[in-house]
Amino acid sequence: MRQRTRVAQLAGSLLLVSLLFSSCQVGRFIYYNFANITDYKIFPSRPLTGSSTPFRFPQSSRPSVPNALTAIAPTQQAVEQFLKDNKTVAFLVIHRDSIQYERYFNGYEESSTVASFSMAKSVTSMLVGCAVEDGLIKSVEEPLTNYLPQLKQNGLENVTIRHLLQMTSGIEFNESYVNPFGHAASFYYGRNLRKSMGKLKPEVAPGTRFQYISGNTQLLGAVLEKALAGKTITTYLQEKLWGPMGMEYDASWSLDKKKDGLEKTFCCLNARARDFAKLGRLYLKQGNWNGKQLIPASWVQESTKIDTTQGSAWHYQYQWWFPTNQGDYMMQGILGQYVYVNPAKDLIIVRLGKDYGDAGWPGLFTRIAAKY
Repeated sequence: MRQRTRVAQLAGSLLLVSLLFSSCQVGRFIYYNFANITDYKIFPSRPLTGSSTPFRFPQSSRPSVPNALTAIAPTQQAVEQFLKDNKTVAFLVIHRDSIQYERYFNGYEESSTVASFSMAKSVTSMLVGCAVEDGLIKSVEEPLTNYLPQLKQNGLENVTIRHLLQMTSGIEFNESYVNPFGHAASFYYGRNLRKSMGKLKPEVAPGTRFQYISGNTQLLGAVLEKALAGKTITTYLQEKLWGPMGMEYDASWSLDKKKDGLEKTFCCLNARARDFAKLGRLYLKQGNWNGKQLIPASWVQESTKIDTTQGSAWHYQYQWWFPTNQGDYMMQGILGQYVYVNPAKDLIIVRLGKDYGDAGWPGLFTRIAAKY
């Protein structure tokens, strides 16, 4: 009798685990445990196509480790050991449009795909800028409910597109990456972003505080999807940026579900280090790509200036982070994904990694920049 009871308990536990893994974001959270740079493999996605005539950064003729990298360590061997020990998989330094340093570590190489995580937020902002320029979105001062009227019943009618861009929407959102019941897990592992967004409600009045939450960027994605009127966000990225910029590799944008899926615009653009670097170059060049204005210069300027009005934080603007108040800015994703841009030094640094390590990357980027 006791043995049958144990067998029944085991069978019940296995059934519960099976149900969790097959249908529930909590189960997927438990199974996958924590975000990983290979997560592009576990979600459905839409493809981006590399160019048949790609743009390639020329290689510098200087020594393999530029003097500026003494900000990391005094010798080439020590630099590479530091990067490897701190969980780096790709590290590029591009100065004056040429690659000064490019190394891959921990089993990765030039052609390896890496999940961008929240670096995708900056790309979402780029596409919103394109949509404004194309007249698909009238103004960043529009209420988001002009595009998502169903959210009026949640009390979000006073939240504007600018509030979403600035992370000043006042929306209640649990950004915890270790809570399987929080909003972040629901958005990342869940299979119905539209339903999850439909539950968002205000916590404080918009324009009164800065709070970094992924819900804001996913709402931007929903606004963009509505404005595109049937065209997918991935297709729009392909047409506006990926193709015209001559990306070297195919890429993808992860979806919440396979059928009629929505891009996870708060994360999950999956690409290679060199192509991420080109997104930095586009902003370094004020939205101009080899003579063609892909993003309005005014949008780039608005995205990279310090603004502390209406609850905004000086260190964050239009989905870009500012490591200092000296004009540099960066895309940033969890586990230490970065595209750092310093216009004054004509410098781009890309760091991708399995984890942050103990490097303090933003400070390290600024110290490298100071040596140019």
